[in-house]
Amino acid sequence: MVRSIVLMFEVHQPYRLKRRFPLNLLKNYLEGRLDSLELMKSLFDHDKDRKIFLRVSKKCYIPTTRILLNLIEELSTKCRISLSISGIWIEQAKKYSPETLDVFTEIVATGCVDLICQTYYHSLASLHPDGLEEFLEQVMLHRGLMRDIFNYDPISIENTEFLYNNDIASSVYRLGFKTMLTEGVERVLGFRSPNYVYRAYDCDLRLLLRNCRLSDDIGFRFSDRSWNQYPLTADKYSLWLRNTPGDLVLVAMDYETFGEHHWPESGIQEFLAWLIRRCIEQGIEMLTVSMAGLKYEVRDIYDIPPWHTISWADIEKDTSAWLGNLMQKRCFEMYTWIEPYVKAIGGEYLNYWRLLGTSDHYHYMSLKTGGPGEVHSYFSPYTNPFEAFETYVEALTFLIHSSLVEYREHVSRYAWRLRLPPRMSFQFYLTEGVHTGYSARGLDDLLRLLDVVPPESLVYHIRRGDLQMWISTTILWPELSHEIDRVRKISKIELLVRELKRIVESARTP
Repeated sequence: MVRSIVLMFEVHQPYRLKRRFPLNLLKNYLEGRLDSLELMKSLFDHDKDRKIFLRVSKKCYIPTTRILLNLIEELSTKCRISLSISGIWIEQAKKYSPETLDVFTEIVATGCVDLICQTYYHSLASLHPDGLEEFLEQVMLHRGLMRDIFNYDPISIENTEFLYNNDIASSVYRLGFKTMLTEGVERVLGFRSPNYVYRAYDCDLRLLLRNCRLSDDIGFRFSDRSWNQYPLTADKYSLWLRNTPGDLVLVAMDYETFGEHHWPESGIQEFLAWLIRRCIEQGIEMLTVSMAGLKYEVRDIYDIPPWHTISWADIEKDTSAWLGNLMQKRCFEMYTWIEPYVKAIGGEYLNYWRLLGTSDHYHYMSLKTGGPGEVHSYFSPYTNPFEAFETYVEALTFLIHSSLVEYREHVSRYAWRLRLPPRMSFQFYLTEGVHTGYSARGLDDLLRLLDVVPPESLVYHIRRGDLQMWISTTILWPELSHEIDRVRKISKIELLVRELKRIVESARTP
């Protein structure tokens, strides 16, 4: 018999893109009457976001949270839940429904709610080909937001859609998190049960694994009249829990399950209230994520190499919900390519880039059929995946164009902020195939390495035009490249290196 239940609810709404590019605004932009940031803002369908947020607040967020507040008052500290609230959900709550944010603040203040950290933008940052730097930045942004809004410092974390692998686990453990949530995937577990605490590979991060069947019985099957267990009652479900072997059951799903995915008329909100009462009556302890992670001993290691990343999405439980077809993959390649330039600019360009990294945009482009296809279609504001692809490409293309225009207009400032990924860095060789062990990810690195790299290597690259090409096509500063190319004709090595350093130093904007 299971001893504890952990209820964790994901609270998230994306910023949706408009289906049609605003050609009248594009005309104004091209004629100089509208700046790029104003046009970028207009690509998002704020009217639709507001209507959806207000509708879901009325049907789900406010009534469900008030039900939980009443239960906490009735049952005291015996009623405990965990919430993972995206940063962009909080942004929308502030703009569209402060009352909704107030009720969430009220329930967190009871002390019976554990806030779970996640990526601020509910993004695919952990899937970036160049590492986890952006993922960790968004985690820190979200952690700061939880402190600012709720005066809460999370010690537990989940990644977007429960995306997980060993590298992700190690990175969040180094940030001080104690417990992480992910999916209990059958092909990984084998004979093992998800209903125990596990440990991440190669670090002491505790893991709670979502019980997929029991979670989806509520999340997807509650209103399904063709289901052989319909109708699902609190008595029936609590009995299932009671007869489930293990230490604990993690039941995790979208918060919108309670009033939006299943409408209030279905009885879903009453089911939640009575389920909590029945669990407590039957001696099933309600724990938060953080409590459960520390209460039970670790039973085994959950080993997920980066090349086998898992998630809670679809039947496959992998990354295919977002990067499973060519449209999704090509969009993500474009999206990650522009990252260093957008980060060099910062400000609203970086914000819009991160908004385009929200997982929902890629979820809409899925070509899956059957049950998973129905789920993707249900959440999508588009008529088909190709319309989602076209809409996203238009927005991303404009962001890339406007960002590069801004970067080039102020290249002497932004180029010094540019921090390239290793694959785009400049590699120093003595001769072909003989690497020096040095590489430059930007102009600061280059300037520092001019005193370290063997002069023969600098001469080798200058004579061949390698450094000039990198500065022109990757740093995107052809004017500096032309200046550097002038030293190619200097015969003495010492003079060539000295002049090269002078040119690079003089290019730095005070």
